Amino acid sequence: MRKIITTTWVTLDGYIAGPNGEMDWIGEIYDEAMGTYENELVSSADTLLLGRVTYQSFAGSWPHVPDSPNASEDEKVYARKLNAMRKLVFSRTLERVEWNNSTLVKEVIPEDIENMKHEPGRDMVIYGSASLVRTLTNLGLIDEYQLLVHPVSPSSDFRERKASLSRHQEPGEAETGQHQNASFWGRGPFLPAERETRLRTLN
Repeated sequence: MRKIITTTWVTLDGYIAGPNGEMDWIGEIYDEAMGTYENELVSSADTLLLGRVTYQSFAGSWPHVPDSPNASEDEKVYARKLNAMRKLVFSRTLERVEWNNSTLVKEVIPEDIENMKHEPGRDMVIYGSASLVRTLTNLGLIDEYQLLVHPVSPSSDFRERKASLSRHQEPGEAETGQHQNASFWGRGPFLPAERETRLRTLN
């Protein structure tokens, strides 16, 4: 049976974006290991489930990457995979979706999601899309949570924190700026109410 997998960038204190929705801290520490992870994830799936905000962000950038002279070959390969995948966009406010292979879904119907899991094919992946993740979590429909924990906090200065981490780093510890990937498996809500609120209000 196909799985629904969420992949979420999260800060040390549980945020997925800064106070004004900024996510520039991701680019600050994007490295080869993270690129390998992202490529392997999309290669294991054939369907994207997206909320409105994440869809608009992705649809505004990834379709143009394969033809961009400034993009690396790895970025172009990754973009081609995303562009070719089936995409289900969950939104009550969008009137249409134009990204290749995208379908607009106005309502989450649990029976339809369960039926998709039993269809032939590879796994389904959710990028970001906190409201959609919360809805599917409450319905017990998410099979695996992959959290990429970044050593930053939106409530403090990034470079100041990097310098502090560097000064206090012990031999053998991960290099400053590296993220850690943690996976969780479950069929129901598991986030503390405070973190759930942060996810809801910041995406």
